[in-house]
Amino acid sequence: MPRYHTPFEIHVHGQLTLKADVSFATLQEALKPLWRYSGAIDLADAAASAYEDEPGIAFVLEEHLLQMCWTVAGDDDFRQVLDEVCMNLNEVAAAGAAIEVTFYDTDFDNEDEQSPEGESRDDFIMLFVGPNPAAIMQVQRDLLVQDVIGMMERHFDGAELGGVVAEVDKLFAQRFDALVSSLEIGKPPRGPGAGFGSGHGGGRKPRHLH
Repeated sequence: MPRYHTPFEIHVHGQLTLKADVSFATLQEALKPLWRYSGAIDLADAAASAYEDEPGIAFVLEEHLLQMCWTVAGDDDFRQVLDEVCMNLNEVAAAGAAIEVTFYDTDFDNEDEQSPEGESRDDFIMLFVGPNPAAIMQVQRDLLVQDVIGMMERHFDGAELGGVVAEVDKLFAQRFDALVSSLEIGKPPRGPGAGFGSGHGGGRKPRHLH
């Protein structure tokens, strides 16, 4: 079903290594919330992005990869779709992966940025999926280390930052131990900084820049 007057263009971007036995039919079922939201009749019908210069949704069988660089028109209800898709992808993932989702305000005009009424409703979410909490936390840890090192190397030599990385590793080890102790080892980490993160700061993110 086509969507009219949608307030956002929603861009989904990421790459996921799949289990070796995952077929196109299995992946189509896992991504069903996505393609149904777009109004498509199946995954193949939905695979093309709203923008021709984006690859869309691709299943690379020989490499067991799901690649997504896909834009769809939508509203805030797309966030519920993301919850379903992430739970489904946990079942087919062979390793942890990050998925970036950007909501672009379609009503926002760059010329109005100086106006008090001209603030965009852009949003950015980082989602994490994986076969188990340890795989998810490993991806989170790697991204955090990358961000921290990138920021601190402006002021310190990279060789001086080993202690910082060690402290980050301690924090994730503590989180994992707490997860095991709470008997929630079968569930993906959730909550601020655990299952996903969201933020508005830093101005508008350029569209389709990867």
